[in-house]
Amino acid sequence: MTANPPPPDPVDPVDPLDEFERRAAQAASTGARFSVGRLVFLALCAVSLYLLAPSLGEVFSAWRRLDDFNPLALPFVALLEVASFACVWWLQAIALRTDRWSVVILSQLAGNAFNRVTPGGGATGTALQARMLADAGFDLTTAATAVTVQSLLVTAALVALPVLVVPGVLTGTVLPASLVQAAWIGILVFLVMTALGTVLLATRRPVEVLGEWVQRAANVFRRRRPPIVDLGERLLVERDEVRRTMGTRWVESVGAAVGRWGFEFLVLLLALYAIGARPDPWSVLLAFVAASVLSMIPITPGGLGFVEAGLTATLVAAGVRAEQALAVTLLFRLVSFWIPLPIGAAAGWWYRRRYPRASNAEA
Repeated sequence: MTANPPPPDPVDPVDPLDEFERRAAQAASTGARFSVGRLVFLALCAVSLYLLAPSLGEVFSAWRRLDDFNPLALPFVALLEVASFACVWWLQAIALRTDRWSVVILSQLAGNAFNRVTPGGGATGTALQARMLADAGFDLTTAATAVTVQSLLVTAALVALPVLVVPGVLTGTVLPASLVQAAWIGILVFLVMTALGTVLLATRRPVEVLGEWVQRAANVFRRRRPPIVDLGERLLVERDEVRRTMGTRWVESVGAAVGRWGFEFLVLLLALYAIGARPDPWSVLLAFVAASVLSMIPITPGGLGFVEAGLTATLVAAGVRAEQALAVTLLFRLVSFWIPLPIGAAAGWWYRRRYPRASNAEA
């Protein structure tokens, strides 16, 4: 005797980030990975890495100088980097309105590692983490919105940091011309992001238009799958909910966003002092901002090559000797880029043991 089949579930609008991993697998099986756009992008990535290889080689050749660092400072360097990551976890927990810290921490570490090894900027890590959070029981739209809001706040905090240099300049600090240009660019980007963020948080129509654009573009490629509908309205609902949550906890949110970069800046500053360099902190701050912005360039994974070349050059411009700048850049990238990769892979493996993919769990 066969049981009657359960009634079909009601049709639920599909988020643009839904089934991210399955779409990637389908693309791989159908040969979509050989599209002209992807080939051009991969070629650009390869050419960039080739051109930046000498800078990478110089930085890695400084491994012999790691002994020059004061060993007492190294544990504090690691703790400051952990504090930087903890600020991101805190901000995501606020945006997600949750106290499930293990889910937030493990998914963020895995998404961060995935973002660092794939070209394309933070979009890949955001999509992966949103999917992982959905597998742990979060609504996918809520997860994607929260991770995106966290990313925007953190980016806004970064580009706002050059504003902190203004008091130093007013009190007589003389900055190199190249770093002054970086400060002006940072201030301009901050003003643009502030304007865009204000519009998206305070008005309805731009959010609806944004949702309609994303919905229209995504539906072009969906073909055999149900089309995405009412994405603009869904984004508004999530925007308003996140805005209410952030509104009641705005001090914590801003503090966490600033702390994410503030602790990492202290990593760089402590590394400089640990090797005996004594540069002007305001100049180092601008060098740090310039290097962090370079890490967001989506051409190479995690800004690989761009950050090494840019940070070394800006530290030299800030008055650090070239050999010290290379060693500090190597240590900084070890704790902020390379070491989190295996940690993120382990976090992803452990996460999947606790929260298998929804498709696997249902099979």
